[in-house]
Parts: sequence; C-alpha cells; structure tokens
Amino acid sequence: MGSVEFGNQKSPAKQQMEDQARASRKQSPGQDEKLGPGTSLGVIANQSFVDEPCMGTIIKWKHGDPENPYNFSKTKKAAILVSAMCLLVNSTMGSSLPSNAIPYIVHEWSVTSQEQAILPISVYLIGYVLGPIIWGPLSEHIGRRNITITSFILFLIWTMAAPLASDWPSFLIFRFLAGAVGGAPIAVTVGIMCDIYNDPRERGTSMALFMLPNLFGPLLAPVISGYCSTTIGWRWTFWIALIYGGACLPAILWVPETFGPALLTRRAKKIRGVDPTAQIFSAAELEPRDLKQLVTRVLTRPINMLVSELIVSSTCAYLALCYAIFYMTFQAFPLIFRDLYGLSPGVTGLCFLPVGAGCILALPVAFSWDGYLSSSKARGEPWTNKQENCRLPLAIAGGPMFAISLFWLGWSARKDVSFVVPMLAGIPFGCGFTLIFIAMLNYLTDAYEIYSASANAASSGSRSILAVVLPLATFPMFGRLGIAGACSLLGGLSGVMCLIPFVFIWKGERIRARSKFCIALKTQKCQMGERSEAIQSSG
Repeated sequence: MGSVEFGNQKSPAKQQMEDQARASRKQSPGQDEKLGPGTSLGVIANQSFVDEPCMGTIIKWKHGDPENPYNFSKTKKAAILVSAMCLLVNSTMGSSLPSNAIPYIVHEWSVTSQEQAILPISVYLIGYVLGPIIWGPLSEHIGRRNITITSFILFLIWTMAAPLASDWPSFLIFRFLAGAVGGAPIAVTVGIMCDIYNDPRERGTSMALFMLPNLFGPLLAPVISGYCSTTIGWRWTFWIALIYGGACLPAILWVPETFGPALLTRRAKKIRGVDPTAQIFSAAELEPRDLKQLVTRVLTRPINMLVSELIVSSTCAYLALCYAIFYMTFQAFPLIFRDLYGLSPGVTGLCFLPVGAGCILALPVAFSWDGYLSSSKARGEPWTNKQENCRLPLAIAGGPMFAISLFWLGWSARKDVSFVVPMLAGIPFGCGFTLIFIAMLNYLTDAYEIYSASANAASSGSRSILAVVLPLATFPMFGRLGIAGACSLLGGLSGVMCLIPFVFIWKGERIRARSKFCIALKTQKCQMGERSEAIQSSG
C-alpha cells in the first residue's frame, strides 16, 4: 500500500517496534541497525519483503505459501470469482430494477413530472457515485471480506425497504441507500481479481467474465419489471430481486479474505498473540491508521488519481460516456419500442436481449485475444512488452462498433421499418460496450496494480455521475432532435472518444513514466527485488 509518504507520523505498530528496539539497545548496545530516514516499507500486491533490523521483522509470504491468495487452488479461485459475479448481478440489476415499472410507481404516488419519473434509477446511481469512492479504498485499508459482507447485507436491507415505502420521498431515499452500498462490489470485485490472479492472462479472462454481470444485471431488470408490473404488481419486482439476493448470501458469506496485506497483518497479530515478546509485524501495520490518514490518504486517493493521473481521467471520461449512453437506453428503448412501435412493457424489456447477445459474442473475441497474446509472449515478440499493446486492441475494435450501433439504432427506428431492425443494433452495441470495458479496466488494473481498487473506484464514481446526469436529458433531447438526431449525436460523441485507446498506444508509455503512482510502484518493486537478493546472498 505504501507508495505515499507519511511524513513523521507513526503507526502504533511502528512505535511499538521502536520502543522494543530502545529496550534492546539498553541490553545490547551497538548490536542493532536503524532504519534510515529514507527507508520505505510496503507491500506489492500479495507479496511483501523482509526487513530485519533489531527493532523487528517484517513478515512476508514464503514461496508456495497456501495462505497467499495467488496460491489458492483453481477451484477455490473459480468459486470466489463466481461468488463475486453473483454479488455483482445483485448490484447491477438493482440499478435498472424499476425501469419498466416506473409508470406504475409514479401513478400510485401521483407523480406527474417526467424529470421525477427518472429518479428511481438516478438516485440509485447517485449512491453508486458515493459508494465506490468510500468502499473501494476502504477495502485497501481493512481488507475485502468485511467490506463485501457489510455492504451486501445493507444492500439487502435497503432493497427490502423500497417496496415497503409508504410514499415517494421514502422510496427514493431507500433507492439512494441501496445504491450507496450496492456500488461497493463494482470497485471491490476488481480488487479481488487482482488479489487472486497474478498471471495477466488469467486476470484478463476474469475481467472479461466480470463484464457479464455488469451488463446482464441491468438488462435482466427491465424484463423482470416489465412482466411483474403488468401482472403481479410493481413491488414484486423488488421482492424477486430480494429473493435472488438471499439465495446468494451464503456464497457471499463464504468468500475468504483475499487482500494480501490484511492476511499478513492477521498472521503477524496471531504470532504476537502466541508470543507477546515477538517483534513480528506486517508492512501494512507500519502505516499510520488514524482518522486523518484514512481520510487524507485512503478515501481521497480515487479523487487524487482522477485529477492527477491522465490515464485514469481519460479512461474515466470514455467509460463514463459509454456507461451513461447505456443507461440512457432504459429511457430511450421505451420511447422507441413502446411509444413508436406500440409494444407492451414486457416485450419492450425483451428488446434488451440483443444487447446481452452482443456481450456474449464479445467474450470469445476477448478470450481469443488473450490466447494470441500468451502465445506471442511465449515466442518473445517485442510488442508484448508494452502494456498498451496487450490490453487496448480490444477497445480499438469495440469503440467504432459501439459508435456505429448508435447510428444504426437511430436511423432504422421508423414506423415503416420493422422493430426487429433497430432491435438488432443491440448486438454491436453490447459487443462494443463489453470490449471497451474489458480493455480499459484491464489496462487500469495492470497500470496501477495495488491501487487498482482506487483507480476503478474513480472510474465507477465518474461514470455513475454521468449516468445520473445524461439520462435526465433523454426526454428533452429525443423530443427536440428526434430519435435519429439524438442517436446520431451520441454516436458522434462516441466516435470522438474512441480515439483515446489509439492515443494511449501512441503515448501511453510516456504518460506512465511521468505518473507518480506508476513511479512509486516501480520503485517499490526495485526495493523488493534488492531486498530479496540481499536476503538470498546473506543466506
């Protein structure tokens, strides 16, 4: 965790080590070696190094240690991944859960404003903005498991509260609270994947699978709400989501801690519990843990990365636009398929299925690219040494596809053209959307490693902001520009933004060379290598 300097502030663990060192010096003067003022102690991913001055020992993973998440069995890793995907489906499905039930919800509480009718989705996404900025960095501070379980239980409570609401304001408050805790898996799950998968190909595959619940959750919700609201009532939309969440709860409770620094801290405390005189500490314990450090270093890290890191800010801008357009479809599809073509709410919900089909079609493309990348690395192809070449080609393929699909949707949605034609535009839409997210999120994860949860929290928060704001303009924009004009505007913006991966391939290496986070990661890796060599030579 430690790429950021902490000044002269001392953690309790570090103070304890120094106190023990002073006692040791009184007994054996001249036998100890102080840590120099420039010494950096930290943890790189799920590895740590050993520093053994007399003031204490920094615990590390031994080679093949079964408690190291990198060494979990393939079966255990797969079970963790599936559990995380189930968690994500709950979160993402909750975002669009009221979409086709909104006419019935607003009718019950006599809400007539079009702007207010969008709020059941928008306030959830506002919660998404706050959630990852808090939960993601906290998971890098106290571990993934506690954050995951706490946020999911709170999510179930607020999901249950929404259909029990007695009025419109209460309903919106519960939706906001559900979004605030439902945003946690978006950031934490990426961190979990980084915790358990050390190999870039495995991490890339897991990221591709990560996109399934991210896309299918919001797409399943309109189908559920479309049929429930017209048959058994809109409240059953939420009861079905709650039943699914309850079924997932045992799997979520099983998920073990995967954050290496948290596991090493637990091990060090266990050793000291058995032997109170032991001077064994984890590197994470040497970092200050007071409230000021938590706020200034941990919770503000995503904002700091968003403002100061060009890779993060550019990636966030691109993903935010794609994400906002995706959520605009929950207002645009009813305008097209229900109002223009006269389809029922249930059938309108089914019009999202081609988007899901496009997502599925993107997966073999991503897996094939990972296979080609691995074989190229095995042959020693020089182009594979550059991170941008490894991750971004998928975004280069997906970006134009996403933009073209919007023009297709807009210019084919006419009464004299079958509704099937604009509906099929969902296939390249879903495929392009998925490839863009797989590529850009993998690139963020590879570039920032132990800070990936914070980088992805910045990404999740920023795209949720735009997903709140842009859908508010859906009805006015489609009303003024028409279906063709509105979709063309969105397609044009997407076409401009799809140049970002090209720029990264051209200049990304230079950008990373000037990044303070990337520089710190490189420095820590060098320190770890030097210390490992020193330990081996002394042994």
